[in-house]
Amino acid sequence: QVQVVESGGGPVQPGGSLRLTCVVSGGVFSLYDMGWYRQAPGKQREFVASMRSSGSPNYVDSVKGRFTISRDNAKNTVYLQMNTLKPEDTAVYYCNAKQYPVVHGTYKGDYWGEGTLVTVSA
Repeated sequence: QVQVVESGGGPVQPGGSLRLTCVVSGGVFSLYDMGWYRQAPGKQREFVASMRSSGSPNYVDSVKGRFTISRDNAKNTVYLQMNTLKPEDTAVYYCNAKQYPVVHGTYKGDYWGEGTLVTVSA
């Protein structure tokens, strides 16, 4: 059974920083494409950042230059370093793990954590 657990959210002032952590248990971590998504109040969940098992990162334009995704395969962990936070970054942040192999365009598994709340406010 695969479990995805996020941590590291909390209140922060504009311009501040937070680091989110996501730990995956179950499966072979190096075979997951990992991603961070967020959902602000009253809005749909949106993509924030991802890192393939190969290590290639991708970001939504609104966080480029401010957020950094990284992974430590030895610790089954992916991080999201968030700098220069803005009020519009306020959201519940979710970690997503997509498990290889991909068959007919579909991952073997697609797992979500329960989210961690980030509140950016003065």
